[in-house]
Amino acid sequence: MKRLLYIALFFSFHFSFFISAQAQGTVKGVLFDESNGEAVPFANVILDGTAYGCATDLNGFFLINKVPAGDYTLRVRFMGYEEYSQTVTIADRRIVTLTIHLKPAAQMLKAVEITDSKAEERRIQTQVSVEKLTASQIQQMPSIGGTADIAQYMQVLPGVNSTGDQGGQLYIRGGSMIQNLCLLDGMIVYNPFHSIGLYSIFETDVILNADIYTGGFGAEYGGRMSSVMDITTRDGNKRHHTGKIGINTFGANLILEGPIKKETSTSKSTVTYLLTAKNSYLSKTSELLYSHVNGGLPFDFLDLYGKITANSGTGSKISLFGFHFDDSVSNYQSIADYHWRNYGLGTNFMLVTGSSAILEGTVAYSNYHITLDDGSGKDKYSSISGFNTTLQVTNFIGANRLRYGLTIEGYNTDYRFYNNYSKWISQHVPSTNLSLYATYKFTSDKWLLDPGVRLVYYATLASTQLEPRIAAKYNATDKLRFKMAGGFYSQIFLDARSDNDIVNLFSGFLTGSADLGLPSTFLGNEVTSCVQKAKHLIVGAEYDLTDLITFNAEVYLKYFDQLLNANRNNIYSDLDNDYNNPSSRYYQPEYLRKDYIIEEGLATGFDVSATFDLDRLYLWATYSLGYVQRTDELQTYNPHYDRRHTVNLLATYTFGSNNDWEVSGRWTFGSGFPFTQTQGFYQQLMFNDGIVNDYTRENGTYGIHYAELYKGRLPAYHRLDLGIKRKFSLGTRSILELNLSATNIYSRENIFYFNRVTFERVNQLPILVSFGANFRF
Repeated sequence: MKRLLYIALFFSFHFSFFISAQAQGTVKGVLFDESNGEAVPFANVILDGTAYGCATDLNGFFLINKVPAGDYTLRVRFMGYEEYSQTVTIADRRIVTLTIHLKPAAQMLKAVEITDSKAEERRIQTQVSVEKLTASQIQQMPSIGGTADIAQYMQVLPGVNSTGDQGGQLYIRGGSMIQNLCLLDGMIVYNPFHSIGLYSIFETDVILNADIYTGGFGAEYGGRMSSVMDITTRDGNKRHHTGKIGINTFGANLILEGPIKKETSTSKSTVTYLLTAKNSYLSKTSELLYSHVNGGLPFDFLDLYGKITANSGTGSKISLFGFHFDDSVSNYQSIADYHWRNYGLGTNFMLVTGSSAILEGTVAYSNYHITLDDGSGKDKYSSISGFNTTLQVTNFIGANRLRYGLTIEGYNTDYRFYNNYSKWISQHVPSTNLSLYATYKFTSDKWLLDPGVRLVYYATLASTQLEPRIAAKYNATDKLRFKMAGGFYSQIFLDARSDNDIVNLFSGFLTGSADLGLPSTFLGNEVTSCVQKAKHLIVGAEYDLTDLITFNAEVYLKYFDQLLNANRNNIYSDLDNDYNNPSSRYYQPEYLRKDYIIEEGLATGFDVSATFDLDRLYLWATYSLGYVQRTDELQTYNPHYDRRHTVNLLATYTFGSNNDWEVSGRWTFGSGFPFTQTQGFYQQLMFNDGIVNDYTRENGTYGIHYAELYKGRLPAYHRLDLGIKRKFSLGTRSILELNLSATNIYSRENIFYFNRVTFERVNQLPILVSFGANFRF
């Protein structure tokens, strides 16, 4: 056995020496758009006649190392740009650094060129439970209110369930809203959607890329158990001062950008600015234009974002950015006053070293608070503020990549509310998390493997979690690919909502901590931690039926080992010795007197999508089947976001001599969400004076007797949206776009809210026609 070991070590050493002894070099660089100086991400860079190549990252950076010395033709191909080629000479232990400016294509690429590029991307990326979106893709949606928005696009993604066009709540593959992580340029954003569900806080035109992970995400991400939405904005225009002004019947928006310092013949460095503002004035226009909407549309918001970027021109750069988002709903349908605000400031940087590595980092602070006054005298308030810091190193090892980093997060949460039994509950908790992570992407002709691990230390809880993760793809043929992803996940945040609300308007942040007073056992097992835990497993396949039609299918399972929830059955005080003393005759079990309880959950489902993409015509269809259940000490039930069936159909067609006309349509269907039905009513006497209370003279309150938890189902939700756009070229860089759109064409009465006492039903939006104009200069 020892002899075999020595032989293996001998050959391994000499093989490594032989490889390292070969003359090898590196070529790296950055791709920019020649017209505006913006980075070009995801372009394919190859050395002709070899297997050496890679795709550019979000910053347009590429690096190909361990290339044998010699002369090569470097070729760049990407949709929307002319093909670029250049001869490069690779020398031993030398690095060739390039700055490449790609020219936008003068005409539409042929279908075969487009499909070749997309097929290559599908082959070299694992792409399990992830959708990569750009601004141009988002703008293929019907522009409701005259503005395409990622909130509208996300609602048609496989595995994503939306509460509709009001409420702004998304549930992703069996996870609740509190389990979704949202990042804006590396900064944590706690609520990315407005109360009117047609809009997010993000300005579509400045989105460089959006990665939407519906499960099985890599070790780079932590702190949430269900999904990740990672938004990256582009830098400002490096060549010209440009902008966009948009106005429509829903609101208005403004974008300004340009160079503070331009590139010169002696310096490649640049400094740019980017400013955006987006405002809704629906509360005003609805009185004039949408008077047919019962109760009006009192939705107002204001979004501000700014960014300054200094770029070296060789890949290194640093950005400073900040935002302020504000949302309010005033006395909607006499239900509630709702208001939330989120602001933050951060910086991120990328440093391209002289070796085969890049260093990236983010330092950010953000604050979010939300209030809800429903007129009951039991206002709800929640706030969370904190910082997140990340330092990450990426090493390129031939076609493979090693990435590792450190994340530090600190939070303060403040939550105040009444539970179902009118018991006042409040919490104010600081917390700190420290994470270390590493991933290694291995690429071969057939296999892509991306294993990783994340080590998380929740300092407030003195708890350490080891979270291994993996993603893999097997390219069986040129047309058929199999893939999988999975891992362990954890988080400490939870939300508290009333299970008796037929539609919920409020969701806040609580921190899992010892002061929650959790039960000591759950289903007979000892509870040793406040950390919530989950495991994901996703398997799937991609098949290119033709060069233009692609099918994608995935089966997923999310098992939530431990979940924390507000105790809906809390009717006794845990501080009363009569109830918490086992020797007392009035002793009650913990699940009847603790403010919070332990649960476990299971989400399973199947998603399938089909895409047809041919020049001017784009078709997309998705179907999702999902099951979500939770189990507490007393029962197993389906939570309020358990939707069984979801269907989405999307079509976009451009026409005209210069593709200046575009028509689009979207139809969505979702089966009904669960809700708790009303069993009956009774007069509730509080007996405030104890046994001496004279119940014959006391006026009781209106009490509701609820049926079994979530046994009812709301009606199905569906609607059809249509849109049309026309572009007019007014000069070299000036374009006027006119748009007309309508949501809920056949005015489907989708439920939004139901008052149990008055039996009054409030529906979602009826048919709304909007029109507007966008001017780019």
